[in-house]
Amino acid sequence: MASFAHSDREGSTRRARPGAAYSAIVGSVASAALPAKLRAFAYRAFARAVGANLDEAELELGEYASLGDFFARKLRDGARVIDPAPDAIVSPCDGVLAARGTCVDGAMVQAKGRTYSLEDLVADADLAKSLTGGAYVTIYLSPRDYHRVHTPLAGQILRYDYLPGTLWPVNGWATNRRDGLLVRNERVVIHLNADGIGHVAVVMVGAAGVGNIRLSNAPDSAEFRASGERRSIERNDRVERGDELGAFRLGSTVVLVFPPGKASLVGEVGQAVRFGERIGRTDGVGA
Repeated sequence: MASFAHSDREGSTRRARPGAAYSAIVGSVASAALPAKLRAFAYRAFARAVGANLDEAELELGEYASLGDFFARKLRDGARVIDPAPDAIVSPCDGVLAARGTCVDGAMVQAKGRTYSLEDLVADADLAKSLTGGAYVTIYLSPRDYHRVHTPLAGQILRYDYLPGTLWPVNGWATNRRDGLLVRNERVVIHLNADGIGHVAVVMVGAAGVGNIRLSNAPDSAEFRASGERRSIERNDRVERGDELGAFRLGSTVVLVFPPGKASLVGEVGQAVRFGERIGRTDGVGA
């Protein structure tokens, strides 16, 4: 397992964070094992309530021991097709396009009339400077969606940065009413050196009830969170387009930010997308 590199202290394990108590309760409920005979009934009832597609699940419903396991379920073989075009940027997850545009003067759109700072999002001044002027897209995952996150492009994972924060909701109602949600909430910045275009930021943002960000090839957020500090893990992992990066529980948000002049993105705000679908291309055209 990779070693931890300490960075600036962001808080304390004793300091209360907005949404933390609620998320702790939800986390306890999600982690609790359900009696085997109740699992299929419970998951079907939930799926009906939120509109989740159970036909795509890898396992039989009774094999998911807890609600958390059900949320983080893998897809069955063939449930998604990765766009084969060499220049395709694929959606890293299922969800809805919440925002899309170009980062102008370091600012990105959270919702209509509300912006936030790229530097605040990634907590890295040099990275923010290098990405200013580039295309970005924000994808919101609701409870109905498949909850795993994948690479939009092939390349090398250089580093994971865990950034402590609050756990406010990030649904449409919340993002339209509260400033800076995506830079306040707990998040993991995944540094991807994408083939042919350079440094891409893949940001997994936690939310109320979703404090547990699982990383597929590094310690998850629960291990990071124990220290109450910002922490980083240096990596040099080769990934192909569509490889798994991590998972959420109960829905959250993923933000992709590309170098200037290296990506052209497509799709309208409010449009549903699925993991593996083309959401852009690496042709050097601006967003």
